[in-house]
Amino acid sequence: MRFADIIGQEELKRHLVRSVDAGRVSHAQLFTGLPGAGALPLAVAYVQYLCCRHRRDGDSCGECPDCRQISALAHPDLHLVFPVNRQGKKSGEAMLSDEFLPPFRALFAERDGYFSPQEWYDRLDLGKTLKGMITAREADAIIRKLSFKSFEADYKTMLVWLPEAMNEEAANKILKILEEPWERTLFILVSVQPDLLLPTILSRTQEVAVPRIGTEVLERLAAEKVGDDPLRARNLARLAGGDLLTLQHLLAGENDALRRENFELFRALMRLSYGDKHLELIAWAEEAAQLTREQQRAFLRDAARLLRESFMLHAGIAEVGYLWGEELAFCSNFAPFVGAGNIEPLVEEIERALAQISQNGNPTIVFTHFALSVSKMIKRLGQ
Repeated sequence: MRFADIIGQEELKRHLVRSVDAGRVSHAQLFTGLPGAGALPLAVAYVQYLCCRHRRDGDSCGECPDCRQISALAHPDLHLVFPVNRQGKKSGEAMLSDEFLPPFRALFAERDGYFSPQEWYDRLDLGKTLKGMITAREADAIIRKLSFKSFEADYKTMLVWLPEAMNEEAANKILKILEEPWERTLFILVSVQPDLLLPTILSRTQEVAVPRIGTEVLERLAAEKVGDDPLRARNLARLAGGDLLTLQHLLAGENDALRRENFELFRALMRLSYGDKHLELIAWAEEAAQLTREQQRAFLRDAARLLRESFMLHAGIAEVGYLWGEELAFCSNFAPFVGAGNIEPLVEEIERALAQISQNGNPTIVFTHFALSVSKMIKRLGQ
């Protein structure tokens, strides 16, 4: 995985190259960003550049043994840790990342490193309720691996994907290594939700914030797929919101059904909120609670988008919006109820619900509170 293989992120790639060339390599780094922004492949490209013996033109050579092995996630000095789990797991059974390396490498190769946690869990066939985890036993394995000398490269690298999946015991064990690292040992944490990490881990890592991909970059990618339809390419790129995975789903039409379901759920919530129908709102919350965690998060993100679009319509700046069809028709009528007085608390309520769902809060309780809170805000402005 060379920097040249990373989509967009030109400024950040140059920064990483300069830091390595100047010898400024922090022993513990935290790459943060959306899966579709490229945090994971960027981290791998960084390790490959660091270990390459024939760097040139601001990139790894991609040809030496170190480059080839790191690109395949098979270098003896590159250790990988990621959330794992299994259907039908026995009580007390210890599961370590090493056991699941073949499917992880396969998914990484198939998607060029751009895949979501849910896509990994789907590959593990975890179903709707199980999620991956990083246990204390895994932390013990990390300590054991890093206690050995490196085989070939100058650095031993421990790359932990989704460190927020660590339980507290595992996180505390990792913390001890971060406080007193071995010489020539590099920790790379790649997080989608860094706010779920222990503050002590955050304070001991150097953050590498991976921004969303530039719209112009995604527009060029979309244009390659849709052909001679620049308006559609532009709209798809804007809708993707800097997320390559979202763009891929939009191009494949895979988001159409989900987008439709989220819109129906949003429309029902707003109509019930406007009507102040508390019993129906509780029934709505129970329906939302039946979705998978990923579907719940997707709905909340879509709800935030539709509220912001409604606010822009209310403010008279529809020309910068992304709506069409039924969404545009509904939000145009709904716009008078979303203004400067409630848009911020509404979005804050969504963010609070997102955080609670991400932390495995009871979805029935979360969505009941969310629906009733939204109802009060919509009702107040409507009056």
